[in-house]
Amino acid sequence: MSFLLRRKKKHSSEHVVTLVGKPGCHLCDEARAVVRTVCAEAGATWEEKDINKDEELHRAYWEQIPVVLIDGEQHTFWKVDADRLRRALGVPAV
Repeated sequence: MSFLLRRKKKHSSEHVVTLVGKPGCHLCDEARAVVRTVCAEAGATWEEKDINKDEELHRAYWEQIPVVLIDGEQHTFWKVDADRLRRALGVPAV
């Protein structure tokens, strides 16, 4: 395999997790709690973006919120599974 095709595996602390949601969304509140906990365990950075304040996010994800992105790539939507997020960040499941 070409060295250009190989990806260097990131350490969990090098990932950025983005939660896309909106105020008043109970699923977003649940997702936030999972993302906060798992990112703390992993040492990963996380951020939250309000879908109402970003037209591009609104167009892309309006019917799927909450949406979790890892390093800008969609990981999941609606319901966030903590173990799946841990695996994606390279953290052993608890």
